[in-house]
Amino acid sequence: MTHYPELSLVALYISPSHNFVGHHDQPAGNHPVLTVPEIECVAGRGIRGDRFFDFKTDYKGQITFFAVEVWESLCASLSVHDRDHSVFRRNVITRGLDLNQLVGTEFEIQGVRFNGVAECSPCHWMDQAFAPGAENALRGRGGLRALILTNGILRAS
Repeated sequence: MTHYPELSLVALYISPSHNFVGHHDQPAGNHPVLTVPEIECVAGRGIRGDRFFDFKTDYKGQITFFAVEVWESLCASLSVHDRDHSVFRRNVITRGLDLNQLVGTEFEIQGVRFNGVAECSPCHWMDQAFAPGAENALRGRGGLRALILTNGILRAS
């Protein structure tokens, strides 16, 4: 099991409802993304209070991670200075770790175990939520989708 002592959790988010899932050919929803000091990870089910909690059996996006370094790079390359990283609707914003290296591995953060299953592929909504060009700029660095393997609490650090 790999531990990442250099990793910090910059921010934690949940959203009680979907803004993009199920909105094909319709406008995006306007459900808020809530900043929280901690999230309760429930093995095999997701994050308590989040829209994907008990979404589907073995759902690959029980928790999602996004690197603040990618957000900083995107802000610079697209000249965006008025969008928070919450617009990407990922649950955990990290600093100090290449999330792509976790695809296909089990890892532990703050005593909670996860299985990194896939990249969070960006969708066309990214151009609307962040800025035109965001979808293309995020290819290969859209974050990490993971299964929650053990119960526990993650706290912003």
